[in-house]
Amino acid sequence: MDLKGAKTLITGGSEGIGKGIAAAFRQEGADVMITGRNADKLQTAAAELGVGYSVGDVGNEEDAIRTVREFVEQHGRLDILVNNAGFGLFAPLVEMELADLESVYRTNVFGAFLMAREAAKVFIEQQSGNLINISSTSGLKGGRGSTAYSSSKFALRGMTDCWRDELRRHNVRVMLVNPSEVQTEFSTKAGYHREASDKKLRSQEIADAVVGAIKIDDRGFIPEFSVFATNPF
Repeated sequence: MDLKGAKTLITGGSEGIGKGIAAAFRQEGADVMITGRNADKLQTAAAELGVGYSVGDVGNEEDAIRTVREFVEQHGRLDILVNNAGFGLFAPLVEMELADLESVYRTNVFGAFLMAREAAKVFIEQQSGNLINISSTSGLKGGRGSTAYSSSKFALRGMTDCWRDELRRHNVRVMLVNPSEVQTEFSTKAGYHREASDKKLRSQEIADAVVGAIKIDDRGFIPEFSVFATNPF
């Protein structure tokens, strides 16, 4: 599709991969709105990128419904939803608290579901649309200490398969993107430090890959793809 003028909503767009995708889409001429829970950070990012913004928590049903409704009221339609909002908490199984697991699922799984559900209603009415779910290579293979994060991304992958089958008949393209380790604030927020490296992925590489995938003519699409650093060692 041609991104020029495409009405695009990106969750978790104030930093990291979401902000990178917003910048790349804006450069292609898309009409972009980003969402997030931190009003100050969101407003700063929106001003920097030259995009609109809406404060809200994707894991809150009222916020999700309001965000999509207000977007469509403002823009007249919705062409692309990028479900990017997500975070991770890491701990051994025997130390994992139920509340921690629930909080990760509230954003990574339930939030993605709520936003996708509301967007799908619009897409079906339009008989067109694009849903891009940002997952992780952690959703392809679990690892020690990653009960909450990896399983949430496995769940997102499963939901994406279901939504793809449901929505294809309505001319809706549903794609899953699995970034490998990307240098963002993700690790710091998750409680561990990663050294910066010129060899590791940046948000820019993920954004470039997403732009490339979405620009394929609407008669076809890439159901799922992963992005790895060539030589991160």
